[in-house]
Amino acid sequence: MKNFRDLKVWHKAHSLALESYKATVAFPKQEMFGMTSQIRRVAVSIAANIAEGCRKRGNGEFQRFLNVATGSASELEYHFLLAHDLGLVDHPEYKRLTEAVVEVKRMLSALARKVEVERLAG
Repeated sequence: MKNFRDLKVWHKAHSLALESYKATVAFPKQEMFGMTSQIRRVAVSIAANIAEGCRKRGNGEFQRFLNVATGSASELEYHFLLAHDLGLVDHPEYKRLTEAVVEVKRMLSALARKVEVERLAG
């Protein structure tokens, strides 16, 4: 079992969740149960799946949770695009948030490959 706090990708995902909360503070009140909730939920899901996967026995299960986290990151990337297109997030903020998501996705992919190599060698 790994400690999720030791993973750089978890720290990046946690920061992304915090930034997602900040980005949605100014969303209209009528979006509280729509875009605001969706963005916050999926952003938290990325870091939470990394953390949960670290507690699982074996690299196969850990890899599965990393894949779920990657799917959540792709969903978040889309929600930011939608928020931008709806005028809820300006272009500079959208660009910054999207770049952060893409970085997390790259890191998740690299970690999943590493875990796969370890699993196959195991």
